[in-house]
Amino acid sequence: MLDVIQIQKILPHRYPFLLVDRVVEMEEGKSIKAYKNVSISEPVFEGHFPGHPIYPGVMIIEGMAQAGGILAFQSSSKEEQEAAKEKVVYFMSIDKAKFRQPVRPGDRLEYHLSVLKHRGNIWVLKGEAYVEGTLMAEAELKAMIVDK
Repeated sequence: MLDVIQIQKILPHRYPFLLVDRVVEMEEGKSIKAYKNVSISEPVFEGHFPGHPIYPGVMIIEGMAQAGGILAFQSSSKEEQEAAKEKVVYFMSIDKAKFRQPVRPGDRLEYHLSVLKHRGNIWVLKGEAYVEGTLMAEAELKAMIVDK
């Protein structure tokens, strides 16, 4: 549905902090499914942890948030999408975060987000991260779209 080139037109993030490789499904204003291929060549594995690489939970949450940002921007009107070039999504809160299994190099991390509430520029999303159908992490994210 959206490849990494199209994602870079929506999100301001770049390597090594762009954490969404592809969007595979989206229902504007409701839900999104996206993924990131976790590679051993990522800089985070130099220190987390040598000899026992684990993808950090905070990076999983950030990837969920980036997918949610894509959903929020793509759910807006065409005029709002043009104005979005001057906007960014900020976290307001992360609630009910749970990490159930470690994510390792070679995993395809799938982000599933659904809208719990949307009012104005505030979005509340339920995020889940899966690898091969197994729930790895989950959280509720609250974010606000603001001017840069």
